[in-house]
Amino acid sequence: MDLDQARAVIREQSRAVLAVPRPDGRPLMSPVLVGLDDAGRVMISTRETAYKVRHLRRDPRAWLCVLPDSFFGRWIQVEGTVEIVSLPEAMDLLIDYYRRLSGEHPDWDDYRAAMQRERRVMLLMTLTAAGPDRAG
Repeated sequence: MDLDQARAVIREQSRAVLAVPRPDGRPLMSPVLVGLDDAGRVMISTRETAYKVRHLRRDPRAWLCVLPDSFFGRWIQVEGTVEIVSLPEAMDLLIDYYRRLSGEHPDWDDYRAAMQRERRVMLLMTLTAAGPDRAG
């Protein structure tokens, strides 16, 4: 599967499981919501204090299994490297992420305050591979 095909699936399906390597090589997996920015990078919002952020600061490799809302159906796996953008630089990205997944927020000041209170960061994943290429 080429990366543009994978991006097309991600535009339609926002539920995923993120896997990042722990220091001993075992995967840490987390359910996440994903979107795409204008550059085709996967966007994921999380907390600065999350273990996945700690692990990604040490090793930026990541994998996603993107699933349909109904669980069964078309799924894809993508891999890539992650850039972590912390506040205050992350605020515009967090707003963009929300708009892409949920539309307009009823109170953007409240949203901004919540992002600061929760110490949110934006993970930007540059895709390097995608699959599967065929059904098994």
